[in-house]
Amino acid sequence: MPIKSKIRTVPHYPKQGIQFRDITTLLKDPIGLRLTIDELARRYAGMKIDKIAGIEARGFILGAPLAYVMGKGFIPIRKKGKLPAATIGHDYELEYGTDRIEIHIDAIEKGERVLLVDDLIATGGTAEAACKLIQKMGGEIVECCFVIDLPDIGGRTRLEKAGHKVFALCEFEGD
Repeated sequence: MPIKSKIRTVPHYPKQGIQFRDITTLLKDPIGLRLTIDELARRYAGMKIDKIAGIEARGFILGAPLAYVMGKGFIPIRKKGKLPAATIGHDYELEYGTDRIEIHIDAIEKGERVLLVDDLIATGGTAEAACKLIQKMGGEIVECCFVIDLPDIGGRTRLEKAGHKVFALCEFEGD
């Protein structure tokens, strides 16, 4: 069963002309979810990874079970004001304005090797901000890992130009 076949496309969401790639159909399928986590765990087996960081919110859904299977700690990267203890943050540009993501100041030790996980790479803005945040803490990015890459939007290229390795389980052409 290809993972891509379990991903639903929702036309014109969140606005006209956008083809939203929805992983909730993959997540609700017990075989699809297991295959996704198992395939990622196989890819990273044997690599030196200290922690897995997931970007809010779907990166949590994928990153936490991957961390569990691999015997690693999990780090949530959240939107501003959502973490309860002292944080460090990074502001980044959106299409219309700015946003901020944060991480607890004690989440990463200097030199730790971190795998970044999220559901989808589109423009790459949030993932790039997460990488900068991890690096600001002294962490090293092993790879940026996604279920879906939208190559026509350019996020993978953006991350690769910033010096990061990128992996995705599947691609969808177009917007």
